[in-house]
Order: sequence, then structure tokens, then C-alpha cells
Amino acid sequence: MIAVESNILVYSHRRDSPWHAAAARVVHQLWAGTEPWAIPWPSIHEFLSVSTNPRIYRPSTTLAVAVSQVREWMESPSLRLLGESTGYFDRLEAVLKEGAVTGGMVHDARIAALCLHHGVSELLTADRDFSRFPSLKSRNPLVG
Repeated sequence: MIAVESNILVYSHRRDSPWHAAAARVVHQLWAGTEPWAIPWPSIHEFLSVSTNPRIYRPSTTLAVAVSQVREWMESPSLRLLGESTGYFDRLEAVLKEGAVTGGMVHDARIAALCLHHGVSELLTADRDFSRFPSLKSRNPLVG
């Protein structure tokens, strides 16, 4: 199962992003496909936070439009939303140790742990920080 991280979601949504076309194509292929794909809940939270932030985007996405976008992704019958469940904390602890994580990197470790906890084979992200977690394969689909 492939998971999608927040930056790919933001780029796919924001038409003013230089990576919009490539990101939108990737997300749409997953959305329309029959193979299971996933979005970790923290990535949805971050999508909402970043896309509606007027310090990042002018004009920013309205909350109503951002929520509507999330609901559209959730209409994909093959989408799995990844959240914490029994056994998750053990996985998080292992990922924190593996990446020697402290401070703000805990957020990325949480996403990596959720992916591993739910059997994700690959995380699509433009964030190189995920390379700190070699137990999770990550790939930037926006570069050749």
C-alpha cells in the first residue's frame, strides 16, 4: 500500500504550486485506482493547516474549500486513513530511536510509525527528512 504525505497533498490541491500538475496526477491516479492507498491522519491535519495559512499562501485556501478537498479524497473507495491503534506506540518508539529523533522531527516520526504500523510499502513525499527512517521506503514522485 502506498501512503501520501501532506506536501504532496498540498501541491496537488494548490494550482499555484510549481509542482501542482505532477502532484495532482499522482494523487488522482491513486484516488481513481483500485489498489489500496493511504493518508495518515497527521498529514490531513497538516494539509488543512498549511493550505489555509495566509502566511504561506496568498490567498490561502478557505477552510470550507480545504475541508471539501479532504472529503473528496475520502470518497475514494480504496483510501485507507491511518491512525493510532493498539501496538502503535511500540512502533513509534522504534522509529524515534532509529532516526535519533527529537523536537519537531517527532511529527515526521509519527507519520513514519503510522505507515509502518499499517503495512505501508512506500510513502510519497517531497520531504527528504523521511530518509531518517530507513525501515520506511519513501520516494519523491515529483522528480525523475
